[in-house]
Amino acid sequence: MRFQCDTTSRTPIYRQLIDQVRRAIACGRAQPGERLPSVRQLSRELVVNPNTIARAYTELEREGTLLTQQGRGVFVAEPRKDLTKKARRERLDEKLDQLFIEAVHLGFSSEELLEILRKRMEQFAFVSEVD
Repeated sequence: MRFQCDTTSRTPIYRQLIDQVRRAIACGRAQPGERLPSVRQLSRELVVNPNTIARAYTELEREGTLLTQQGRGVFVAEPRKDLTKKARRERLDEKLDQLFIEAVHLGFSSEELLEILRKRMEQFAFVSEVD
């Protein structure tokens, strides 16, 4: 997995890294058990303060996306199943509401939005079974 940071962006670097890891997992480019670069290694590679990398990794670990194993490194965690289906649905509904509000304000029709969603969904690694 390759990381990059845009120092001209208004998005903090640690947030850029978090977004890149989450996107790579969602798109299937990073798999559970895959090892990520160490804080020091990534810090040198990106020429970024190690605390910035550590902050991103800590936040990702807190949310259950990454797993740190002492002496072994940082790994992509198995997908979390600790939220109930209802809680997951409520969380998704909040995000969908934000998307729909933005789509309306940008002047998209429901048909246009559905077509955009269909095309974008092809880029992501959805699970094939629903529990």
